[in-house]
Amino acid sequence: MARRRVAKKKAELSLVARSSEPVPIAKPSAKQHPARLLYPEPAYSTPFGAMVNGDSAEALGALPKESVDLVVTSPPYALHFKKEYGNANKEAYVAWFRPFAAQILRVLKPEGSFVLNIGGSYNQGTPTRSLYHFRLLLMLCDELGFHLAQECFWFNPAKLPSPAEWVNVRRIRIKDSVEYVWWLSKTAFPKADNRQVLAEYSDDMRRLLKRGYRAKKRPSGHNITKKFAFDRGGSIPSNVLERGNNESNSEYIRLCDDFGMKPHPARFPAALPEFYIKLLTRPGDLVVDPFAGSNTTGAVAERLQRRWLAFELEPRYVENSRLRFGLPPEARRECSPA
Repeated sequence: MARRRVAKKKAELSLVARSSEPVPIAKPSAKQHPARLLYPEPAYSTPFGAMVNGDSAEALGALPKESVDLVVTSPPYALHFKKEYGNANKEAYVAWFRPFAAQILRVLKPEGSFVLNIGGSYNQGTPTRSLYHFRLLLMLCDELGFHLAQECFWFNPAKLPSPAEWVNVRRIRIKDSVEYVWWLSKTAFPKADNRQVLAEYSDDMRRLLKRGYRAKKRPSGHNITKKFAFDRGGSIPSNVLERGNNESNSEYIRLCDDFGMKPHPARFPAALPEFYIKLLTRPGDLVVDPFAGSNTTGAVAERLQRRWLAFELEPRYVENSRLRFGLPPEARRECSPA
């Protein structure tokens, strides 16, 4: 009898751990749709969200206080070379970002999170690294009052070696393959559930689960009990997220080519916002991306049945982001809230 109870409990835990995909929910009604929070009107809407063409500080300022569950974004980095989508220089970056961050803090719910993907940069003319992204983090925490829930890293194994002067020509630096992902929160205990993002067990762990595990003390002094050998549905992921950026081969790129449109030049992989949306929200929650670009975040949120809002200043990118939702660029609000 006791053995059956243990087996039943293990099965229940495994079932909970595997429930990373959302339970189907009804589409938001017109009253619940996030487009109702917007001013001005969105460039286009979908069943779960809306895209705004405009300044994100102003758009965030129009949202009600404590109305957002998650802000996940990748703003223009402070790079040495200017990009066509616009980017502030390193000296002015913290001051440039401060008004956006203040609005993000205001609109986040108490249990909400702010996930910021930010890349590093070299100092001009020397093989030394800029500290601008660390200064940004200190401003967010020390001045505005965000908590650093966890520092994470996006590892892109396919990233090209750069800058060429130091890595390829003089050979005095190594390839930089990670970017920072600051997971920030309004309180010390934001909503999160790592059972929603479990990774596949390794072959070694699967063998251990099959043959059983004998409790013992590790050389480090940790006591590893038999609970370690329960099948929890997967392993807890680390704070290093290995996600290859294959956006150059995506359906979005193909459709941009079909319509003769230039795609956004800096797109993060859909797997990156997907991880944090699953970790930090549940179906029906509101996700916001203030620097949406081609609106990868909105497309992922739509698929995961989260309500979403996206803001982008450049009209070209707003227009071709429609392609992610099956909307031709000429369409105008054809998927308005039900």
